[in-house]
Amino acid sequence: MIPGAFSTALHKTLLRCRVVCVAIVLALLCGCHSKPALTLYCGAGIRPPVAQAVEEFSRLQGVRVECAYAGSEVLLSQLKLSGRGDLYMPGDGYYVAQAEQAGLVASTRPVCCFVPVILVSKGNPKNIRTLADLARPGLTLGLGEAEACAVGRQSSEIFAKNNISEEEINRNVVNRALTVSDLANGVKLKALDAAIVWDAVAAGVADQTDVVVIPPEQNIISTVSIAILKTSSSPELAAKFADFLASEHGQEIFAKHHYTLCPPK
Repeated sequence: MIPGAFSTALHKTLLRCRVVCVAIVLALLCGCHSKPALTLYCGAGIRPPVAQAVEEFSRLQGVRVECAYAGSEVLLSQLKLSGRGDLYMPGDGYYVAQAEQAGLVASTRPVCCFVPVILVSKGNPKNIRTLADLARPGLTLGLGEAEACAVGRQSSEIFAKNNISEEEINRNVVNRALTVSDLANGVKLKALDAAIVWDAVAAGVADQTDVVVIPPEQNIISTVSIAILKTSSSPELAAKFADFLASEHGQEIFAKHHYTLCPPK
């Protein structure tokens, strides 16, 4: 395991690198075509349904929607840095609120909800049954980097809500991931005994993993909204895309990919 101070510095360096990479990708995309397009900053954990929705919307409207997928905090930093873009869809309403406070948001639409779950290896060989079990010695645990992705920040809030010492949890953490997808892959490949991920992300690796449900009274559910940005050069078209995601057909796409529709039961 990497020593604490070096690990923190490393994660911050990786976060800065991810922001720069997103900036380069967007610049290349914008420079490669003359046809008008929408630019969407989208949380990595929402990629499967959004990719399908983008394909269908682009075909229906005859436009391009260029997507930058990364952790929610990374995207927010890039959004502030670039001062451009049409849409922002992070993995939690917290980041939309941060964008609103920064004066970047014109309007929002709720799209779906993320329910945190504990993802474990198939058959749950380490017999993990509760949140408190994640502090048990001998486990290899993955959590999201709180300064990079929504699931990392949410995990910290869940531990605090249930009076579980994050210091004890951190003794088992061997991976602070920049995206929730990295965590799911870690459990899938048996590099991790467990990780806290979104329910929809867990569904994507269900053939090689199992889920331990966090009781509703112990959990914190995230509302996923799409924000139309004040920097949009095509605000009417951006609003059409947001409405498409919130429409009945858009909701069918999210349900098809096992995303929880709002409000969850």
